[in-house]
Amino acid sequence: MTHLPEYAIIVAGGSGSRMQQELPKQFTEVAGKPVLMHTIERFYQYNPEVRLIVVLPQTQLAVWQELCRRHHFTVGHIAVAGGATRFASVKNGLEAVQGEALVAVHDGVRPFVETDTIKAAFEAAAIYGSAVVVVPPKDSVRELTQEGSRSVPRANYKLVQTPQCFRAGILRRAYEQPEQGHFTDDASVVEQLGEKIVLVEGSYRNIKITTPEDLVLAEAFAREV
Repeated sequence: MTHLPEYAIIVAGGSGSRMQQELPKQFTEVAGKPVLMHTIERFYQYNPEVRLIVVLPQTQLAVWQELCRRHHFTVGHIAVAGGATRFASVKNGLEAVQGEALVAVHDGVRPFVETDTIKAAFEAAAIYGSAVVVVPPKDSVRELTQEGSRSVPRANYKLVQTPQCFRAGILRRAYEQPEQGHFTDDASVVEQLGEKIVLVEGSYRNIKITTPEDLVLAEAFAREV
């Protein structure tokens, strides 16, 4: 099998509102440097040849450039301006992907993704065309109904993480579709084409930093590394 080039589109579109602070969450420091730098480094550790595309709001590109200078951050990447939604931001990032390739789309605020998880996702995407990282729910799950709510079997559900990896051709076709309200992640966009989504086991350490509580956990994880 021909080895396709690997890309990672790292989407960092946060404004900081849920973090109750002015600084966007991707720029919040964990263990002395912005969260986004930790995330980029994970992909570089997985494969120094991976082509990194960082998608940021237009207004944050200059801030990011300055942060890279201040932290002497030298991992090679290109930064592109995002859109008004995650869908639009991924679409913009895709424009920097050349030819047929394997493309991982990853949340900029998931800085503890393990290199083994990235590897498993790329390998599955190479075989099946898609791979989405998931974990089983730890908590009991209830479904809301017209009557109130009811218990549902936890074993039937998975919690979706990133990276979500696809062949570039599939992802491009998916993002040519008009944006829809139920497109909450790349898997939902690709699924709309009728493509099968293959699941890859993730890790509970692969947290998404969105609230102040997550930062406490992030500092603890960063100290263990």
